[in-house]
Amino acid sequence: HRHTHTTVTVTVTIRPDRRGTMRAATLLLLAAATPASAFLGHGFGRGGVAGSLLTRSMFSGIIEEMGTCRSLERNPELELWDGSKGEGVELVIEGCNTVLDGAYDGASIAINGVCTTVVEFDDDSFKVGLAPETLRRSNLGELTSGKPVNLERSLPADGRNSGHFVQGHVDTTGTIRSKDFDGESLWLRVNAPPELMKLVVPKGYIAIDGTSLTVCEVNQSEGWFSVMLIAFTQMHIIVPNKEVGDTVNLEADVMGKYIEASMGSLMERIETLEKKVEELSSK
Repeated sequence: HRHTHTTVTVTVTIRPDRRGTMRAATLLLLAAATPASAFLGHGFGRGGVAGSLLTRSMFSGIIEEMGTCRSLERNPELELWDGSKGEGVELVIEGCNTVLDGAYDGASIAINGVCTTVVEFDDDSFKVGLAPETLRRSNLGELTSGKPVNLERSLPADGRNSGHFVQGHVDTTGTIRSKDFDGESLWLRVNAPPELMKLVVPKGYIAIDGTSLTVCEVNQSEGWFSVMLIAFTQMHIIVPNKEVGDTVNLEADVMGKYIEASMGSLMERIETLEKKVEELSSK
């Protein structure tokens, strides 16, 4: 296969000390040495298979419609793979049409940004099962009858992505810190835990209840970030109807997660090297 070379530009703020200069230089060298395939995956050659990180993402964060929770119940008689019975949680969503177009048993539909599997459906409703991990990580366990939810079908392989690459794997929940209007736009500040805040950057992507949004401000010391919703977005998602203190599902940009994971051990080695350099410099 012929590989396409892509230039990755990294902007680094260099602090006026030796440690900052060393760290910046290392990051630049790493970015320069990283093959484009690490970011863009392998080519879409004719007859080829899209094997990249991006093409394995499932959603775009562009909400297709809002549905309503019909029920959230524990079922002690769920049939398991071996014919035995077990207890599980089932969620039924109703009042939806768009996301059921082309639906089938086993189809993926994101509910408030959570990738779920359809186990039953009819003309205007569908049922999914919720695993314990899903209930721990997301706000789906807080749903009650009549509550609205954001809905999006998984993307087709050749589908248009008008948002960003959303996996539907919610990292954690945050809480709405404040809501303010600036003209017709709604400013939303969201409190988030430190483990997610380290992945949030100004003008980066964030999925809030499954909605692809652009981060405006980031305050790491106070643990919050902000987004702005235009009037059109406000009318097509559930977040504007939530109050200060309400929870929202949060998913950081998957690219940031993989970069952090790949950089983790390197940064530890850099810090060790920096300490050694400081020790030598002080002698």
